[in-house]
Amino acid sequence: MWRQWLNEYPGRIAGAAAGFLLGVVYLIVGFWDMLVFAFLITVGYVIGKRIDKDEGPLLPWSKVVEWVDRLLSRQRPFR
Repeated sequence: MWRQWLNEYPGRIAGAAAGFLLGVVYLIVGFWDMLVFAFLITVGYVIGKRIDKDEGPLLPWSKVVEWVDRLLSRQRPFR
């Protein structure tokens, strides 16, 4: 059963494991906020799921650059 899961969802498992390890390090360092721990595991899982489905990057750089250009073009200098 475990081997089947590893073969079907390698990205999800690796992402969740990476998030779990980062969360444990975060907790051991002295921070106690469990919401951050759960958030890190969730982010790892979501990234792994996107890798499994070949959906591409979470934030496509072309969209980010377009958004920043649009944001900066709205700025006007001080009067």
